[in-house]
Amino acid sequence: MTMNFFRGVMGGQPAGPQPTGAETIHKLCDRVASSTLLEDRRDAVRALKSLSKKYRLEVGTQAMDHLVHILQTDRSDSEILGYALDTLYNIICNDEEEEQDESEDMAVAPPIPVSGKHKNVPVSDENAQKQDEDLGVLFTDKFLGDSENVTLLLTLLEEFDFHVRWPGVKLLTALLKNQCNQVQGVILVSPMGVSRLMDLLADSREVIRNDGLLLLQQLTKGNAAIQKIVAFENAFERLLDIITEEGSSDGGIVVEDCLLLLVNLLKNNSSNQNFFKEGSYIQRMKPWFEVGDDNSGWSAQKVTNLHLMLQLVRVMVSPVNSPGATSSCQKSMYQCGLLQQLCTILMATGVPADILTETINTVSEVIRGSQINQDYFASVNAPSNPPRPAIVVLLMSMVNERQPFVLRCAVLYCFQCFLYKNQKGQGEIVATLLPSTIDANSISAGQLLCGGLFSADSLSNWCAAVALAHALQDNLTQKEQLLRVQLATSLGKPPVSLLQQCTNILSQGSKVQTRVGLLMLLCTWISNCPIAVTHFLHNQENVPFLTGQISENLGEDERLVQGLCALLLGICIYYNDNSLENYTKEKLKQLIEKRIGKENFVEKLGFVTKHELYSRAAQKPQPVFPSPEQMLFDHEFTKLVKELEGVITKAVHKTSEEEKKEEEVKKTLEQHDSIVIQYKDLIRDQDTQIQELREQVSTLSLNSEQMQNQITQQQSQIQQHKDQYNILKLKLGKDSQGLSSSQGEGAHVNGLHSEELSQLREEVEELRRQHTLQHTQLSDKDSLINTLRCGAAAAAQTAEGGAGGSDNTELLGEVESLRSRVQAQCAEISQLQTERLELIRRAEAVSSAPASSRESSADTVPVSELESRLAAQTTEAERLKEECRGLREGHAGLEQQLASAQSTVAIEQTEKTKLQQEVQESKKEQDDLLMLLADQDQKILNLKQRLRDLGETIDEDEDELDARDHFGEDDDDDDDEEEEDEENND
Repeated sequence: MTMNFFRGVMGGQPAGPQPTGAETIHKLCDRVASSTLLEDRRDAVRALKSLSKKYRLEVGTQAMDHLVHILQTDRSDSEILGYALDTLYNIICNDEEEEQDESEDMAVAPPIPVSGKHKNVPVSDENAQKQDEDLGVLFTDKFLGDSENVTLLLTLLEEFDFHVRWPGVKLLTALLKNQCNQVQGVILVSPMGVSRLMDLLADSREVIRNDGLLLLQQLTKGNAAIQKIVAFENAFERLLDIITEEGSSDGGIVVEDCLLLLVNLLKNNSSNQNFFKEGSYIQRMKPWFEVGDDNSGWSAQKVTNLHLMLQLVRVMVSPVNSPGATSSCQKSMYQCGLLQQLCTILMATGVPADILTETINTVSEVIRGSQINQDYFASVNAPSNPPRPAIVVLLMSMVNERQPFVLRCAVLYCFQCFLYKNQKGQGEIVATLLPSTIDANSISAGQLLCGGLFSADSLSNWCAAVALAHALQDNLTQKEQLLRVQLATSLGKPPVSLLQQCTNILSQGSKVQTRVGLLMLLCTWISNCPIAVTHFLHNQENVPFLTGQISENLGEDERLVQGLCALLLGICIYYNDNSLENYTKEKLKQLIEKRIGKENFVEKLGFVTKHELYSRAAQKPQPVFPSPEQMLFDHEFTKLVKELEGVITKAVHKTSEEEKKEEEVKKTLEQHDSIVIQYKDLIRDQDTQIQELREQVSTLSLNSEQMQNQITQQQSQIQQHKDQYNILKLKLGKDSQGLSSSQGEGAHVNGLHSEELSQLREEVEELRRQHTLQHTQLSDKDSLINTLRCGAAAAAQTAEGGAGGSDNTELLGEVESLRSRVQAQCAEISQLQTERLELIRRAEAVSSAPASSRESSADTVPVSELESRLAAQTTEAERLKEECRGLREGHAGLEQQLASAQSTVAIEQTEKTKLQQEVQESKKEQDDLLMLLADQDQKILNLKQRLRDLGETIDEDEDELDARDHFGEDDDDDDDEEEEDEENND
């Protein structure tokens, strides 16, 4: 029954009144909400999809909640999910899409009368588009009313089914287009939200992958956090792989989408730029710019792709990036050959004009501020006969009025970037203007600039003037060199200087653009160059011309020229060295006050910074102007104006007395500064000498440690000898006891003959004599040790009476250590003597045994056994003699080492005493210098206080530096006092 009712609604036209579109949609929504059969709901949603484009408002208003409910409940049926997603996309999307499956949709769509269609309201196309956009935003806000809807949509994107995934991607893209920030916020906090979208790039179905690229483009707009997440999801690797697979610059629109996404990820995102560089992805960009000999017939898509590739390179080296990141990328581009490849395109033939212009801009930013890249660019030659430098070829295009305006601007930007922070390049350009380097057979950069400066085209005048000003930027040497340039104006007339020719053209009343360019050149030229100011004022016509221009009441267009003339005159005052009597600072200020008025002068000077084009030029270095007439200000010149406006205003209002006082104070400060610098250099030299002395002390300490290690080794050897002696002593005691008992028994038993006893007594006497001799030698050694001990004590007293520094304390400790070791060795020698006397006593006791006891012993031991024991005793005695000789030799060697150590200590003590004397002298000299510095600092502080009282501004950096020097000197004094206290305590 339900199906019959649905077919009645959706089938043929019954008799009677026909339902309106809203009624039909209401019935379909009821069927979606109430039908229990999946087929009924699927057919109803399909019908809503077919009506969603024609009845967008009605379907969006009535069916959105039901469609969202379908997405939540009917997850198992991919077909109904696809219909629901398509319907939501149709009512949210504002783009005109081709109707898909038209025949299939019409088969189930109910017949609607023409009068019921929503789009038949007669409105203009603009109003219809505005209404569609409002509807898209309205339904987007309704869908985003519950953030869980976006989370639900992200979950549906995990479905692999094409009929679910593809419409889900399109719906999410439409939501991002209408309410980007809100959708980005939901996706950002959704778990694995960005990762799910990144998986779209790996889909094997190209239509999903390509729409996934469009989705990521919208997702990454203006959100640095999402950009970082996408980049760290390996986006760079995947996008570059897709570009390579699609044919790089020869690829289709997919390459364009990948490049747009890369630009989104890298622009103004330093983290992603660093990740791109560190991942070696810059090297993978080089093959994009390989062009052949025949460059004709480029397709529009290839031009678009290559334009985006160049833009991607510029994003990495943009002047708005941090200087460190830009420099690193510039270095990588040179090392991988990318810069060389771009220069090849620059000099190639047949390249489209817009690609050539963008290539020039790209090369400009790749070489800007990078010395190695600028040097390479200077060496590039055009493939002409004869070969010409690329700079010359580009300048020929800049001064050619037939070239496109954007191309001439690009060449000017390239020339400016080549000279930016490149004093070497500036010198080479100026050198082409000097008489000694001019080659009549070739065209040089200087000749082209002069030709453009004096041509009839005002744009060429302006570009040449700005380019020449960049050759002088922050380079005093080249400003002075350019004063030597002489120009031949016509036959029969003497040559005039370039400076004079510029002022002549300025006074002839040419176009505003030409005069502005020349004034910018003159201001840059003479600023911070008193010699150039003198040359300019030497021409008697220049100052009256400037005062006349400033004092006149001219129209709005001439106000800018008046302001620049005021700036030029102010520079002549501020950087005037008073070398010309008629145009000193004071006379020029009096002239301004009489003919112009100080307030009027300052007001005219303020016109420059208030100009609209001034603010536009100050924003970025690249000269970008909508039309040639608006090309008036240069970026670097705006910095100069900002720097000089305040100081010129202050200089004009100063009185002559203030000027004199300021000059006197400046001269005094300069003199004192020079004296302070000399003393600081002297102190630095003394610090270096002290450091060298400290290094010598460290070397001596190291030698002392080596000697201590040698003494330690000697102690270990003494200990070894002591242990061996103890073992021998124990063995000798046992053998003596055994021999005494055996002799007693033998004499008692057998009655040894008197001649054997006499032989034994002679051996004992021999041992006594040897003992006496050893005792005499030991006495000699004792006296020698006492002598060394006395010498060491004297050396210690000398060391204690010296400077008493920390290094003397260490040497005295080493002497005391040697003294204690000598005493220990004396104690060991005394112990050895005692033990030797004990052995002699035992031998005498054996020899003096009573004869009666020997004769009364029983003859129980054979004579042969007694003889063998006597022989063993004799052998042992001989061995003991050898051991005694060895001990004496070892003792003699120890004494020699001790004597050598004592002599080394004496030598080191002498050197230490000399070093201490030198240190004392150095400290005395340093104290004298510090006293002088303190006096000088006090004088400087007084003078600076006088300056402050007079209203002058003192540089805070110099005050901080003087304060640091003052505190550093106080610290040094405190250190010296602490060292003297330690010496007194010692």
